[in-house]
Amino acid sequence: MQLAATQLSAHLQKGLRPLYTLHGDEPLLQQEAADAIRAAARAQGYTERTVYTVAGAHFDWSAVLAAGQSLSLFADKQIVEVRIPSGKPGKDGSAALQQLADSVAGNDSTLTLVLLPRLDKQTRNGAWFTALDGAGATVQIDGIERAALPQWIAQRLAAQGQRVQPGDAGQRALTFFADRVEGNLLAAHQEISKLALLYPAGELSQEQIEAAVLNVARYDVFKLSEAVLGGQRARVQRMLDGLHAEGEPEVLVHYTLAEDIRALKRVKDAIADGRPLPMALREQRIWGVRERLFERVLPRMTDVQLANLLHAAHLVDGIVKGLKHPGWPHEPWQALHRLAQSLCGACGAGVAPRGR
Repeated sequence: MQLAATQLSAHLQKGLRPLYTLHGDEPLLQQEAADAIRAAARAQGYTERTVYTVAGAHFDWSAVLAAGQSLSLFADKQIVEVRIPSGKPGKDGSAALQQLADSVAGNDSTLTLVLLPRLDKQTRNGAWFTALDGAGATVQIDGIERAALPQWIAQRLAAQGQRVQPGDAGQRALTFFADRVEGNLLAAHQEISKLALLYPAGELSQEQIEAAVLNVARYDVFKLSEAVLGGQRARVQRMLDGLHAEGEPEVLVHYTLAEDIRALKRVKDAIADGRPLPMALREQRIWGVRERLFERVLPRMTDVQLANLLHAAHLVDGIVKGLKHPGWPHEPWQALHRLAQSLCGACGAGVAPRGR
């Protein structure tokens, strides 16, 4: 049984399934979904909780299977939580998860919760995931895209009895808030909670929001990829300035930009070899928001553009490691700005960047 994250609350009010599988890469939303399931379970007498984290090829799956069949002397019901950070249980884990799924039917004393990162379509069609889905409820935890973030912030404020001003003033405040947290929901959640502590329920002015949120942005280097591929020049400039101010290593920022360029080239080459675009994207493990961005960008990019970008990425790799190149800034962050804006321009307007 598959559930949208927005359906989970209503589902839990009707009763519990013996098994829940949560998968997604947004930590805050996955944590909140797991907390909601645990709270509903505790209300129904599941007072004991055991957590297993799958790490390494030699993880003891027998302990997980045995836990579901045994209870302590102090509890009649228990939660067994299995965390698989890699999303890859391996051969033994696959068999164990299928056995676990088979064993939960009719077991009213144990609620099993499996936590996974975002999974690609091939993995979701695998035997072990299909077994989990068939035995309980599966919830895919999707992130909040940048365009939807202001509305998400408004909903969170409303949940704690606060709201922005009506009309354009309120929309400007929400946009400012979204710009400062740059899609980092954990940071947004923290700042929303802080507003509840600073101000009473009711309407918040833009000045109040700015005073509370100013200078607390947490920029995510991997969100930079989405901004660049989206051709959002001003946002890319702001994010790079923020990453610089926060002390993010230049080599990590360069890796993010260079890996996007290499991925674009690999997918472009695969298409030239006759592979369909969806297959080429899957082979490069590109999905979600980046998949949609690649689908939009690739048709407008030429082989010459990609060759120039690859050459530019090679030069900037040397610059961030202390080398100098004629025609390029000697300062690493200036060179990163130039590389990012070149890629951004190619993605946003199809203008050939200069690699030298």
